[in-house]
Amino acid sequence: MLDRPFDRPIVPFRQFVLKVHSRCDLACDHCYVYEHADQSWRDRPKVMSPVTVTAAVARISEHARRHRLDEAHVVLHGGEPLLAGPARLAAIAAELRAGLPEGCALDLRVHTNGVLLNDRFLDVFAEHGVRVGISLDGDRAANDRHRRYADGRSSYDQVVRAIGLLRGRPELYGGILCTIDVANDPIRVYEALVDLEPPRVDFLLPHATWDAPPPRPTGTAYADWLITIFDRWQADGRPVYVRLFDSIESTSRGGPSRTEAIGLEPSSLVVIETDGSYEQVDSLKVAYDSAPATGQHVLRDSLDEVAAHPGVIARQLGLDGLAEQCRACPVVDSCGGGLYPHRYRSGSGFSNPSVFCSDLFTLITHVRDRITMPAAHALPHAALRTLASGMGGAEEIGHLAAGQASLARALLAALRRDAADRAAGRAAERLSRPAWDLLTEIDATNRDALDATLAHPYVRAWAVSCLRGEARPGYLANLAAAAALRAGLDAKLEVEVVDGAVHLPGQGTLTGAAARHDGTATLVIEDGRPRIDDGRAAGDAPAQACWRPARRLTSRGFSVLLEDADPHRDCHQWPAASRLTEADLAAWQERFDEAWRLIEADLPAYAPGLRAGLSTLTPLAPAPPGRDVSSTARHAFGAVAAALPEDPATLALLIVHEFQHVKLGAILDMLDLHEETGGRLYYAPWREDPRPLEGLLQGTYAHLAVTDFWRVRRHAAPDPAEREFARWRGQTAEAVETLAASGALTPVGAWFVARMRETVAPWLEEPVAEAADKAAERAARAHSDAFRR
Repeated sequence: MLDRPFDRPIVPFRQFVLKVHSRCDLACDHCYVYEHADQSWRDRPKVMSPVTVTAAVARISEHARRHRLDEAHVVLHGGEPLLAGPARLAAIAAELRAGLPEGCALDLRVHTNGVLLNDRFLDVFAEHGVRVGISLDGDRAANDRHRRYADGRSSYDQVVRAIGLLRGRPELYGGILCTIDVANDPIRVYEALVDLEPPRVDFLLPHATWDAPPPRPTGTAYADWLITIFDRWQADGRPVYVRLFDSIESTSRGGPSRTEAIGLEPSSLVVIETDGSYEQVDSLKVAYDSAPATGQHVLRDSLDEVAAHPGVIARQLGLDGLAEQCRACPVVDSCGGGLYPHRYRSGSGFSNPSVFCSDLFTLITHVRDRITMPAAHALPHAALRTLASGMGGAEEIGHLAAGQASLARALLAALRRDAADRAAGRAAERLSRPAWDLLTEIDATNRDALDATLAHPYVRAWAVSCLRGEARPGYLANLAAAAALRAGLDAKLEVEVVDGAVHLPGQGTLTGAAARHDGTATLVIEDGRPRIDDGRAAGDAPAQACWRPARRLTSRGFSVLLEDADPHRDCHQWPAASRLTEADLAAWQERFDEAWRLIEADLPAYAPGLRAGLSTLTPLAPAPPGRDVSSTARHAFGAVAAALPEDPATLALLIVHEFQHVKLGAILDMLDLHEETGGRLYYAPWREDPRPLEGLLQGTYAHLAVTDFWRVRRHAAPDPAEREFARWRGQTAEAVETLAASGALTPVGAWFVARMRETVAPWLEEPVAEAADKAAERAARAHSDAFRR
């Protein structure tokens, strides 16, 4: 139970389940009424009495009138409701029709196993406008797996006969409810159901909890089963309405769910048992004995009093009522934490993800991948799966880059709000307004130029530092000038001068700029040429005011910016190098060309992603002898920094390695893969110091590429490569298991790490030289011993 006060307005009920008969003529072994924790049916009358029916109708009518409901949904349920008989059901339906207030329509249905359905029942239902939902689990083999008589006899023929009657009276045919068993063939189930021409199908996950989990041959068995049907259903042109699939699509577009099984809408369902007691959703019977009980009764309590019950409210809190990892999940708007009873675990109650969490995540992302989504930059499941494996081509990196573009714009908006909040007077306004006006103009007339400028890696690094109060907001004018230069616009702005230079991100640097006392200078852009305006004519500009365009490295049609001037590039773990001399530039160009050729030849699977996402190489200060230094910065997407190594193979390795950090950083900007760990540290096989969880995740993900590099390099450099491959595959696999066992991964994070494990697993089976394997074992053992000491 939640421990917060419930001082919120009542959410009125709109769905009312009347348990008109508490017994059943079948003995389905997956039934939540008879086969799970709550056995209260044993103490209840078999049939709802006329007194109870009248009281229930009066309570529903009172509630509808008080809350001005325009419609009430009532389901006649059981047990098996047809055991009440056609006369009793006719009386109940008539009383409901007569009892609701004017203006409140009645949607009246009956849910039945169908074995007793005949024309007499159908005549009653036709007279009182009752639509019929039938429970059927697919073809004969699927249905007979669970839906049998107590003596083991099949119920299939009787149910199909009943559906045949309904097909002859389509106005009464409500649809089919199918409980999933992954042991059944999904296509045979689908085809059997579609052949019966139902107006709708509900696929229902079997009721289970963390204490009594469902049969699960694989981690996403239920998702895989449903995805098989979804893909076939799509290919067939959607021949039948499927409520679960429709609900995923609706919620993915910001609409409502059509089922309580998913979505964030507050629950509006209440159950009235045969004895008149109110219960919460009756599927709670799977959690523990008396789980759905409220202690309230139609003869004593109004439905408003039931709506104020803490257990009812707990199912109406939407996002606030979910476990922390659910609130952080990217599909929570569709999943909604899953069906409330499926979250139960002894000790923590319902404050858990669904026991079907991995299935819901996989299914929802699969469906979203195949529908047109209005969301700006969702990360499709197929792309996430590829990225989680350690790979990622142009399409996958494009999704990450799109997310970064949105983030850059959001940071600028936040910066503007922050500047407005902190502005102390008109001087601050004069400093920022022209830059904002110019950026707005460029966004309206040449959005691509602005987006390209914002994509420069160190623009975000500056914005974040600025929001932290560690950088000056005046650099916004430099950003606006860079965008104007790219867009071919003339401009005049007061720009920031740093160490005698005016840097325009991605474009170049004006050196020899004299700053005023406030650290600014006037920059003029005319005819595509920037200059400092110190009051002289353009032709009389001081000789030292020199424009140095940004320089690039190229190889085989691929080009990256060599960033050795941006004042905000010094955000890496190792100090940035000063501006390169022409000789240094030539050395970088030669090494980069050789390294890129090696990547394309030996690691071609990595090249498309690098082409799409690696925009910048930033030289770092020279490394100590015998050491290679490289880095990425969390807020500099697209940039890899390195000290120039001696050989191209090392540069290739550093690029591939560091770009893994670039990818994972962007993924973490879109998804929460782990929870806060309260400062807890974890062992990393390649470090002397323990690491926070995100540090271990980053290192492990990066070492997928390191391991792969040495794996494929064994043909070119078998001496070090064999040993390095043996070393890194073992350490990476060990780190994957540490992550998986951390207990701090979100459901998405656990799924992500499982995909990383799938990448490493086959490498562990590859043969290596015995000496290399033993050397790797000795090194790992020595490192572990040293760490523990």
